[in-house]
Amino acid sequence: MMLDSVLSGCITIGSLTVELPDGSEKHYGRGEPHVRWRVHDKRALRRIASDPEFMLGQTYMDGQWSVADGTLRDLMEVLMRNFPEEQYTTWQLLAQRLLQPIRQWNRESAARRNVSHHYDLDQSLFQHFLDEELNYSCAYFARDDMTLEEAQLAKCELIRRKLCLEPGQRVLDIGCGWGSLARYLAEHAGVHVTGLTLSEEQKRIGDQRTRERGLEERVEIKLQDYRKETATYDRVASVGMFEHVGRSYYDTFFSAVRDRLTADGIALIHTIGRTTPPGGTNPWIHQYIFPGGYIPAMSEAMAAVERQGLYGADVEVLRLHYAKTLAEWQKRFQANRETFAERLGERFCRMWEFYLTVSEASFYWRQLVVFHFQLARSVDAVPLRRDYVYETPVEGAVAEMSAAAAAGRDSVSSGS
Repeated sequence: MMLDSVLSGCITIGSLTVELPDGSEKHYGRGEPHVRWRVHDKRALRRIASDPEFMLGQTYMDGQWSVADGTLRDLMEVLMRNFPEEQYTTWQLLAQRLLQPIRQWNRESAARRNVSHHYDLDQSLFQHFLDEELNYSCAYFARDDMTLEEAQLAKCELIRRKLCLEPGQRVLDIGCGWGSLARYLAEHAGVHVTGLTLSEEQKRIGDQRTRERGLEERVEIKLQDYRKETATYDRVASVGMFEHVGRSYYDTFFSAVRDRLTADGIALIHTIGRTTPPGGTNPWIHQYIFPGGYIPAMSEAMAAVERQGLYGADVEVLRLHYAKTLAEWQKRFQANRETFAERLGERFCRMWEFYLTVSEASFYWRQLVVFHFQLARSVDAVPLRRDYVYETPVEGAVAEMSAAAAAGRDSVSSGS
Protein backbone atom coordinates (compact mmCIF):
# COMPACT_ATOMS: atom_id res chain seq x y z
CA MET A 1 0.00 0.00 0.00
CA MET A 2 1.62 3.26 -1.16
CA LEU A 3 -0.03 5.22 1.63
CA ASP A 4 1.45 2.92 4.26
CA SER A 5 4.93 4.39 3.85
CA VAL A 6 3.46 7.88 4.29
CA LEU A 7 1.38 7.08 7.36
CA SER A 8 3.83 4.78 9.16
CA GLY A 9 5.65 6.64 11.89
CA CYS A 10 3.89 9.93 11.16
CA ILE A 11 0.64 9.46 13.09
CA THR A 12 1.64 10.53 16.60
CA ILE A 13 -1.46 12.57 17.51
CA GLY A 14 -4.65 10.50 17.65
CA SER A 15 -4.99 7.17 15.87
CA LEU A 16 -6.07 5.92 12.49
CA THR A 17 -7.31 2.56 11.30
CA VAL A 18 -7.34 2.08 7.54
CA GLU A 19 -9.82 -0.59 6.45
CA LEU A 20 -8.89 -1.92 3.01
CA PRO A 21 -11.30 -3.23 0.35
CA ASP A 22 -10.16 -6.83 0.95
CA GLY A 23 -11.13 -6.59 4.63
CA SER A 24 -7.62 -6.25 6.01
CA GLU A 25 -6.67 -3.36 8.30
CA LYS A 26 -3.69 -1.16 9.09
CA HIS A 27 -3.33 0.68 12.40
CA TYR A 28 -1.39 3.89 13.02
CA GLY A 29 -0.85 5.92 16.20
CA ARG A 30 -2.73 5.67 19.47
CA GLY A 31 -5.20 7.65 21.52
CA GLU A 32 -8.01 10.05 20.62
CA PRO A 33 -9.46 11.02 18.31
CA HIS A 34 -9.66 7.59 16.74
CA VAL A 35 -10.93 7.30 13.19
CA ARG A 36 -11.66 4.31 11.00
CA TRP A 37 -10.91 5.24 7.38
CA ARG A 38 -12.89 2.85 5.21
CA VAL A 39 -11.40 2.55 1.72
CA HIS A 40 -13.87 1.25 -0.90
CA ASP A 41 -11.56 1.37 -3.90
CA LYS A 42 -7.87 0.47 -3.59
CA ARG A 43 -7.03 2.96 -6.37
CA ALA A 44 -7.89 5.75 -3.93
CA LEU A 45 -4.75 5.04 -1.89
CA ARG A 46 -2.48 5.45 -4.89
CA ARG A 47 -4.26 8.62 -5.95
CA ILE A 48 -4.07 10.20 -2.48
CA ALA A 49 -0.40 9.30 -2.03
CA SER A 50 0.45 10.92 -5.37
CA ASP A 51 -1.19 14.29 -4.57
CA PRO A 52 -2.78 14.44 -1.09
CA GLU A 53 -3.81 18.11 -1.18
CA PHE A 54 -5.98 17.57 -4.24
CA MET A 55 -6.78 13.87 -4.27
CA LEU A 56 -8.07 13.58 -0.70
CA GLY A 57 -11.10 15.67 -1.65
CA GLN A 58 -11.34 14.26 -5.17
CA THR A 59 -11.48 10.64 -4.03
CA TYR A 60 -14.06 11.52 -1.37
CA MET A 61 -16.24 13.13 -4.05
CA ASP A 62 -15.80 10.01 -6.16
CA GLY A 63 -17.09 7.85 -3.29
CA GLN A 64 -13.83 5.91 -3.00
CA TRP A 65 -13.68 6.16 0.79
CA SER A 66 -15.78 7.01 3.83
CA VAL A 67 -15.32 7.45 7.57
CA ALA A 68 -16.49 5.09 10.32
CA ASP A 69 -15.83 5.15 14.09
CA GLY A 70 -15.55 8.90 13.93
CA THR A 71 -16.48 11.77 11.66
CA LEU A 72 -15.03 13.43 8.60
CA ARG A 73 -13.97 16.27 10.89
CA ASP A 74 -12.11 13.78 13.13
CA LEU A 75 -10.23 12.49 10.09
CA MET A 76 -9.26 16.04 9.14
CA GLU A 77 -8.00 16.63 12.67
CA VAL A 78 -5.78 13.55 12.62
CA LEU A 79 -4.40 14.29 9.17
CA MET A 80 -3.88 18.04 9.63
CA ARG A 81 -2.26 17.74 13.05
CA ASN A 82 0.11 15.03 11.89
CA PHE A 83 0.84 16.49 8.45
CA PRO A 84 1.14 20.28 8.84
CA GLU A 85 1.63 22.49 5.80
CA GLU A 86 5.25 23.04 6.79
CA GLN A 87 5.98 19.49 5.61
CA TYR A 88 5.44 20.44 1.99
CA THR A 89 8.54 19.75 -0.11
CA THR A 90 10.48 22.56 -1.74
CA TRP A 91 9.19 21.41 -5.12
CA GLN A 92 5.56 21.50 -3.94
CA LEU A 93 5.97 25.05 -2.64
CA LEU A 94 7.72 26.10 -5.85
CA ALA A 95 4.91 24.60 -7.94
CA GLN A 96 2.33 26.52 -5.91
CA ARG A 97 4.20 29.78 -6.43
CA LEU A 98 4.52 29.17 -10.18
CA LEU A 99 0.82 28.37 -10.53
CA GLN A 100 -0.41 31.35 -8.50
CA PRO A 101 -0.54 33.87 -11.38
CA ILE A 102 -2.72 31.43 -13.33
CA ARG A 103 -4.93 30.42 -10.41
CA GLN A 104 -5.43 34.06 -9.39
CA TRP A 105 -6.12 35.44 -12.85
CA ASN A 106 -8.81 37.84 -11.67
CA ARG A 107 -9.15 40.38 -14.42
CA GLU A 108 -12.70 41.65 -14.76
CA SER A 109 -14.06 38.95 -17.09
CA ALA A 110 -12.36 36.15 -15.15
CA ALA A 111 -13.56 37.57 -11.82
CA ARG A 112 -17.16 37.47 -13.03
CA ARG A 113 -16.80 33.83 -14.14
CA ASN A 114 -15.16 32.87 -10.85
CA VAL A 115 -17.95 34.46 -8.81
CA SER A 116 -20.66 32.84 -10.93
CA HIS A 117 -19.03 29.42 -10.44
CA HIS A 118 -19.84 29.54 -6.73
CA TYR A 119 -22.49 32.15 -5.99
CA ASP A 120 -24.88 31.44 -8.87
CA LEU A 121 -25.48 27.90 -7.66
CA ASP A 122 -29.00 26.74 -6.73
CA GLN A 123 -30.03 29.52 -4.35
CA SER A 124 -32.05 27.19 -2.14
CA LEU A 125 -28.72 25.67 -1.13
CA PHE A 126 -27.58 28.92 0.48
CA GLN A 127 -31.02 29.61 1.94
CA HIS A 128 -30.98 26.28 3.76
CA PHE A 129 -27.53 26.37 5.38
CA LEU A 130 -26.90 30.07 5.98
CA ASP A 131 -28.67 32.27 8.52
CA GLU A 132 -31.98 33.97 7.70
CA GLU A 133 -30.26 37.09 6.34
CA LEU A 134 -27.88 35.09 4.09
CA ASN A 135 -24.60 36.27 5.60
CA TYR A 136 -21.96 34.15 3.82
CA SER A 137 -18.98 35.15 5.96
CA CYS A 138 -17.59 34.67 9.44
CA ALA A 139 -20.04 35.43 12.26
CA TYR A 140 -18.99 37.08 15.53
CA PHE A 141 -19.87 35.04 18.61
CA ALA A 142 -19.96 37.82 21.18
CA ARG A 143 -21.36 35.20 23.54
CA ASP A 144 -20.58 31.48 23.29
CA ASP A 145 -24.21 30.36 23.26
CA MET A 146 -25.35 32.68 20.47
CA THR A 147 -27.41 31.24 17.63
CA LEU A 148 -26.01 31.65 14.13
CA GLU A 149 -28.58 34.39 13.47
CA GLU A 150 -27.51 36.28 16.60
CA ALA A 151 -23.80 35.88 15.82
CA GLN A 152 -24.28 37.23 12.28
CA LEU A 153 -26.15 40.23 13.68
CA ALA A 154 -23.26 40.72 16.11
CA LYS A 155 -20.81 40.71 13.18
CA CYS A 156 -22.83 43.39 11.39
CA GLU A 157 -23.07 45.43 14.59
CA LEU A 158 -19.31 45.20 15.16
CA ILE A 159 -18.67 46.43 11.62
CA ARG A 160 -21.19 49.26 12.07
CA ARG A 161 -19.27 50.48 15.11
CA LYS A 162 -15.87 50.22 13.43
CA LEU A 163 -17.12 52.30 10.50
CA CYS A 164 -18.05 55.16 12.89
CA LEU A 165 -21.19 55.86 10.90
CA GLU A 166 -23.40 58.94 11.07
CA PRO A 167 -26.95 59.22 9.67
CA GLY A 168 -27.08 60.28 6.04
CA GLN A 169 -23.59 59.13 5.14
CA ARG A 170 -22.93 57.20 1.93
CA VAL A 171 -21.39 53.73 2.18
CA LEU A 172 -19.90 51.49 -0.50
CA ASP A 173 -20.14 47.74 0.18
CA ILE A 174 -17.67 45.93 -2.09
CA GLY A 175 -18.75 42.33 -2.55
CA CYS A 176 -22.12 42.86 -0.90
CA GLY A 177 -23.45 39.32 -1.45
CA TRP A 178 -27.21 39.23 -1.01
CA GLY A 179 -27.14 42.66 0.67
CA SER A 180 -27.39 41.57 4.31
CA LEU A 181 -24.82 44.06 5.65
CA ALA A 182 -26.12 46.83 3.40
CA ARG A 183 -29.65 46.44 4.76
CA TYR A 184 -28.37 46.22 8.33
CA LEU A 185 -26.42 49.47 8.04
CA ALA A 186 -29.32 51.24 6.33
CA GLU A 187 -31.74 50.18 9.06
CA HIS A 188 -29.53 50.64 12.11
CA ALA A 189 -27.27 53.53 11.10
CA GLY A 190 -29.56 55.57 8.84
CA VAL A 191 -27.05 55.56 5.96
CA HIS A 192 -27.33 55.08 2.20
CA VAL A 193 -25.52 51.96 0.93
CA THR A 194 -24.41 51.02 -2.56
CA GLY A 195 -23.53 47.34 -2.80
CA LEU A 196 -21.45 45.76 -5.57
CA THR A 197 -21.68 42.12 -6.63
CA LEU A 198 -20.74 40.10 -9.72
CA SER A 199 -23.42 37.47 -9.09
CA GLU A 200 -26.70 37.90 -10.93
CA GLU A 201 -28.47 35.63 -8.44
CA GLN A 202 -27.17 37.60 -5.47
CA LYS A 203 -28.40 40.84 -7.01
CA ARG A 204 -31.81 39.36 -7.85
CA ILE A 205 -32.44 38.04 -4.35
CA GLY A 206 -30.80 41.07 -2.72
CA ASP A 207 -33.07 43.44 -4.62
CA GLN A 208 -36.10 41.36 -3.68
CA ARG A 209 -35.26 41.43 0.01
CA THR A 210 -34.49 45.12 -0.11
CA ARG A 211 -37.94 45.82 -1.57
CA GLU A 212 -39.59 43.58 1.03
CA ARG A 213 -37.99 45.68 3.78
CA GLY A 214 -38.96 48.96 2.12
CA LEU A 215 -35.33 50.05 1.81
CA GLU A 216 -35.18 50.87 -1.91
CA GLU A 217 -34.41 54.53 -1.16
CA ARG A 218 -31.41 53.65 0.99
CA VAL A 219 -29.96 50.44 -0.51
CA GLU A 220 -28.88 49.94 -4.11
CA ILE A 221 -27.23 46.73 -5.33
CA LYS A 222 -25.26 47.03 -8.56
CA LEU A 223 -24.01 44.20 -10.79
CA GLN A 224 -20.58 45.73 -11.17
CA ASP A 225 -16.88 45.13 -10.64
CA TYR A 226 -15.34 47.31 -7.91
CA ARG A 227 -12.81 48.60 -10.45
CA LYS A 228 -15.63 50.25 -12.40
CA GLU A 229 -17.04 52.30 -9.51
CA THR A 230 -16.22 56.03 -9.71
CA ALA A 231 -18.32 57.72 -7.01
CA THR A 232 -16.95 58.92 -3.67
CA TYR A 233 -18.21 57.59 -0.33
CA ASP A 234 -17.87 58.46 3.35
CA ARG A 235 -17.27 54.81 4.20
CA VAL A 236 -16.20 51.63 2.42
CA ALA A 237 -16.89 48.12 3.70
CA SER A 238 -15.84 44.81 2.22
CA VAL A 239 -16.76 41.55 3.93
CA GLY A 240 -15.54 38.19 2.65
CA MET A 241 -14.58 39.54 -0.76
CA PHE A 242 -10.84 40.23 -0.43
CA GLU A 243 -10.15 36.47 -0.57
CA HIS A 244 -11.29 36.65 -4.22
CA VAL A 245 -9.09 39.59 -5.24
CA GLY A 246 -5.86 37.67 -5.92
CA ARG A 247 -2.43 38.76 -4.74
CA SER A 248 -1.51 40.38 -8.06
CA TYR A 249 -4.44 42.78 -7.64
CA TYR A 250 -3.92 43.91 -4.03
CA ASP A 251 -2.57 47.30 -5.08
CA THR A 252 -5.49 47.73 -7.47
CA PHE A 253 -7.96 46.89 -4.71
CA PHE A 254 -6.54 49.20 -2.05
CA SER A 255 -6.06 51.95 -4.62
CA ALA A 256 -9.79 51.67 -5.38
CA VAL A 257 -10.62 51.78 -1.65
CA ARG A 258 -8.51 54.93 -1.24
CA ASP A 259 -9.97 56.64 -4.29
CA ARG A 260 -13.57 55.87 -3.30
CA LEU A 261 -13.14 57.40 0.18
CA THR A 262 -13.60 61.04 1.09
CA ALA A 263 -10.63 62.76 2.73
CA ASP A 264 -11.94 61.85 6.20
CA GLY A 265 -13.37 58.49 5.16
CA ILE A 266 -12.99 55.13 6.91
CA ALA A 267 -12.89 51.61 5.47
CA LEU A 268 -13.35 48.20 7.12
CA ILE A 269 -12.01 45.14 5.31
CA HIS A 270 -13.12 41.78 6.75
CA THR A 271 -11.19 38.87 5.22
CA ILE A 272 -9.98 35.35 5.93
CA GLY A 273 -6.24 35.44 6.52
CA ARG A 274 -3.36 33.19 7.44
CA THR A 275 -1.09 33.59 10.46
CA THR A 276 1.77 31.99 8.55
CA PRO A 277 3.96 33.60 5.88
CA PRO A 278 2.50 33.82 2.35
CA GLY A 279 1.55 30.46 0.88
CA GLY A 280 -0.52 28.87 -1.86
CA THR A 281 -4.14 27.99 -2.55
CA ASN A 282 -5.31 24.44 -1.93
CA PRO A 283 -5.72 22.97 -5.45
CA TRP A 284 -8.97 21.14 -4.61
CA ILE A 285 -10.55 24.35 -3.26
CA HIS A 286 -9.34 26.17 -6.37
CA GLN A 287 -10.81 23.55 -8.70
CA TYR A 288 -14.21 23.01 -7.12
CA ILE A 289 -15.07 25.83 -4.70
CA PHE A 290 -13.33 29.18 -5.20
CA PRO A 291 -11.45 29.47 -8.51
CA GLY A 292 -9.24 32.53 -8.39
CA GLY A 293 -9.27 32.64 -4.59
CA TYR A 294 -6.26 33.27 -2.36
CA ILE A 295 -6.03 33.70 1.42
CA PRO A 296 -3.61 36.50 2.33
CA ALA A 297 -0.97 36.75 5.01
CA MET A 298 -1.18 39.99 6.98
CA SER A 299 2.23 40.99 5.62
CA GLU A 300 0.90 40.85 2.04
CA ALA A 301 -2.26 42.84 2.71
CA MET A 302 -0.67 45.53 4.86
CA ALA A 303 2.22 46.00 2.44
CA ALA A 304 -0.31 46.91 -0.25
CA VAL A 305 -2.15 49.20 2.20
CA GLU A 306 1.10 51.04 2.86
CA ARG A 307 1.92 51.35 -0.84
CA GLN A 308 -1.44 53.01 -1.47
CA GLY A 309 -1.00 55.63 1.24
CA LEU A 310 -3.76 54.46 3.57
CA TYR A 311 -3.49 54.58 7.36
CA GLY A 312 -3.84 51.30 9.19
CA ALA A 313 -6.08 52.62 11.97
CA ASP A 314 -6.75 49.29 13.67
CA VAL A 315 -6.31 45.55 13.11
CA GLU A 316 -8.27 42.86 14.94
CA VAL A 317 -7.76 39.11 14.57
CA LEU A 318 -10.86 36.94 15.00
CA ARG A 319 -9.55 33.43 15.56
CA LEU A 320 -12.04 30.60 16.03
CA HIS A 321 -15.20 32.53 15.17
CA TYR A 322 -15.16 31.14 11.64
CA ALA A 323 -14.67 27.59 12.88
CA LYS A 324 -17.86 27.98 14.93
CA THR A 325 -19.64 29.53 11.94
CA LEU A 326 -18.67 26.67 9.63
CA ALA A 327 -19.78 24.10 12.20
CA GLU A 328 -23.22 25.74 12.22
CA TRP A 329 -23.34 25.76 8.42
CA GLN A 330 -22.42 22.08 8.33
CA LYS A 331 -25.14 21.23 10.85
CA ARG A 332 -27.76 22.98 8.73
CA PHE A 333 -26.47 21.45 5.51
CA GLN A 334 -26.63 17.95 6.99
CA ALA A 335 -30.18 18.57 8.22
CA ASN A 336 -31.18 19.15 4.58
CA ARG A 337 -28.72 16.76 2.93
CA GLU A 338 -31.33 14.32 1.67
CA THR A 339 -33.15 17.09 -0.18
CA PHE A 340 -29.89 18.38 -1.69
CA ALA A 341 -28.94 14.86 -2.81
CA GLU A 342 -32.24 14.52 -4.66
CA ARG A 343 -31.86 17.89 -6.39
CA LEU A 344 -28.10 18.22 -6.87
CA GLY A 345 -26.80 14.66 -6.61
CA GLU A 346 -24.72 12.68 -4.12
CA ARG A 347 -21.42 13.79 -5.67
CA PHE A 348 -22.32 17.44 -5.09
CA CYS A 349 -23.26 16.72 -1.48
CA ARG A 350 -19.94 14.97 -0.86
CA MET A 351 -18.13 17.93 -2.40
CA TRP A 352 -20.02 20.45 -0.24
CA GLU A 353 -19.64 18.60 3.06
CA PHE A 354 -15.92 18.09 2.36
CA TYR A 355 -15.57 21.82 1.65
CA LEU A 356 -17.32 22.81 4.89
CA THR A 357 -15.37 20.24 6.93
CA VAL A 358 -11.91 21.00 5.60
CA SER A 359 -12.61 24.73 5.98
CA GLU A 360 -13.66 24.36 9.63
CA ALA A 361 -10.65 22.15 10.33
CA SER A 362 -8.31 24.69 8.74
CA PHE A 363 -9.27 27.31 11.33
CA TYR A 364 -8.32 24.86 14.07
CA TRP A 365 -5.24 23.19 12.60
CA ARG A 366 -4.06 25.13 9.53
CA GLN A 367 -3.54 28.61 11.03
CA LEU A 368 -6.46 30.38 9.37
CA VAL A 369 -8.09 33.40 11.06
CA VAL A 370 -10.17 36.43 10.08
CA PHE A 371 -8.62 39.89 9.84
CA HIS A 372 -10.44 43.17 10.41
CA PHE A 373 -8.44 45.94 8.76
CA GLN A 374 -9.74 49.39 9.69
CA LEU A 375 -8.27 51.88 7.23
CA ALA A 376 -8.44 55.64 6.77
CA ARG A 377 -7.13 58.39 4.50
CA SER A 378 -6.30 60.77 7.33
CA VAL A 379 -4.56 60.17 10.63
CA ASP A 380 -7.41 61.60 12.73
CA ALA A 381 -10.41 60.04 10.96
CA VAL A 382 -10.86 57.38 13.66
CA PRO A 383 -11.26 58.15 17.40
CA LEU A 384 -8.04 58.02 19.41
CA ARG A 385 -9.30 55.25 21.70
CA ARG A 386 -11.18 52.03 20.94
CA ASP A 387 -13.88 52.73 23.55
CA TYR A 388 -16.39 53.52 20.80
CA VAL A 389 -16.31 49.86 19.67
CA TYR A 390 -16.99 48.31 23.05
CA GLU A 391 -18.55 51.09 25.15
CA THR A 392 -21.77 49.04 25.22
CA PRO A 393 -21.74 45.24 24.88
CA VAL A 394 -22.30 44.02 21.33
CA GLU A 395 -24.34 41.10 22.64
CA GLY A 396 -26.68 43.52 24.44
CA ALA A 397 -27.45 45.36 21.22
CA VAL A 398 -28.04 42.05 19.43
CA ALA A 399 -30.41 40.86 22.16
CA GLU A 400 -32.49 44.02 21.78
CA MET A 401 -32.63 43.66 17.98
CA SER A 402 -33.52 39.97 18.21
CA ALA A 403 -36.33 40.73 20.65
CA ALA A 404 -37.65 43.51 18.41
CA ALA A 405 -37.54 41.23 15.35
CA ALA A 406 -39.35 38.46 17.22
CA ALA A 407 -42.02 40.93 18.36
CA GLY A 408 -42.47 42.05 14.77
CA ARG A 409 -42.91 38.49 13.56
CA ASP A 410 -45.43 37.78 16.32
CA SER A 411 -47.35 40.92 15.38
CA VAL A 412 -47.52 39.85 11.73
CA SER A 413 -48.55 36.29 12.57
CA SER A 414 -51.33 37.50 14.90
CA GLY A 415 -52.65 39.87 12.27
CA SER A 416 -52.27 42.96 14.45
